[in-house]
Amino acid sequence: MSAVEHRNEIVVRPVEGGDAAAVGELIVQLGYARPLAEVQRWIEELPGYAERQAVFVACEEDQVVGWIEVSLERRLQTAPFALIGGLVVRDGVRGKGIGRLLCEAAERWSREHGAGVVRVTSRSTREAAHQFYLRAGYSQVKISLVFEKRLQG
Repeated sequence: MSAVEHRNEIVVRPVEGGDAAAVGELIVQLGYARPLAEVQRWIEELPGYAERQAVFVACEEDQVVGWIEVSLERRLQTAPFALIGGLVVRDGVRGKGIGRLLCEAAERWSREHGAGVVRVTSRSTREAAHQFYLRAGYSQVKISLVFEKRLQG
């Protein structure tokens, strides 16, 4: 999706460098922390990954009020799929359909890039997010644990 979409005073468009501070604030609302310089650099590097990754922001009156990140995933054991890596809507404006608009943008981008499935993972404690995805047409297909190992050097 390269065109800007307007719906109910909400504009959904690809992320831009000037969105970094607002995106960073929303990263905190999502429960993560990332320095602004890293967020800015990540956004600036995004065009180099345009065929396999996208970020869309939702704006209300020129203020970023949400974002979604989606990427194409290739795995040996499954058919290719798109993965929503993050979705957040600003506290105070949830419930206006902004998350659904962002999902629609990610789904459209996924179809345009050949994905037949969009997958999303959600922390087990985020019950409201689970209900949102179910209402948006997603089905729970499995429960997983995530393991991580910090690499030295």
